[in-house]
Amino acid sequence: MPQLEALNIYDAMTEVKAKGWAKFDESVDVSIRLGVNPTKPNQSIRGAARLPFGSGKKAVVAVFARDEDAAAATAAGADFVGAEDLIEMVEDGEMPFTRVIATPEMAPKLGKIAKILGPRGLMPNAKTGTLTTNIARAVSDAKGGSVTFKVQRQGVVNVGVGRMSFSEEHLLENVRAVMTAVTDLKPEGFKGTYLKGMVINSTMGPGIQVERASVDPANPRFMLDPSEY
Repeated sequence: MPQLEALNIYDAMTEVKAKGWAKFDESVDVSIRLGVNPTKPNQSIRGAARLPFGSGKKAVVAVFARDEDAAAATAAGADFVGAEDLIEMVEDGEMPFTRVIATPEMAPKLGKIAKILGPRGLMPNAKTGTLTTNIARAVSDAKGGSVTFKVQRQGVVNVGVGRMSFSEEHLLENVRAVMTAVTDLKPEGFKGTYLKGMVINSTMGPGIQVERASVDPANPRFMLDPSEY
């Protein structure tokens, strides 16, 4: 099968929007192929990106904290705030939330529910900003459209960058934020090609190959409209 031509990110985004056909507001996702080996501790890429125009998904945030941190979480708009009571809620199978944040103080307590939160991608982690002393900022980021990501075994990072109802301009700015965040996590001393490629697609649409130079922050053509070349 012939290799499909990779498109500049602007043209690729136009193609994704043109091929949308579902009756619901599809998610727009990017799959970023990295040259890392995730089995090596220093190459297990994990982080977060704050999307300037949000993800299009409503975040239901749970915060494991006590005292002043709990009060800060409530004031910042967290949907569920607690300590042992919230842990019991999870143990009972009640998890009506999509994001979990915790203070370092609560981290040892979460060990008993790690097997529940972990497989769902909800376990708080310092690298994604969800295990933190700045609870108010973490809640604000989650509510404001911050997305977390983690490299999979095949060296691929999958991230949602918005919805089909978003304008191309807003989706492109969200892609910029994600690519900058992923590139900032390049392991120190890494040899070889870090960013190998990207595919962008809507939930029901085909994958569109993206020209690497147009989404590589290290390249002068990063996020440039083709007319600017």
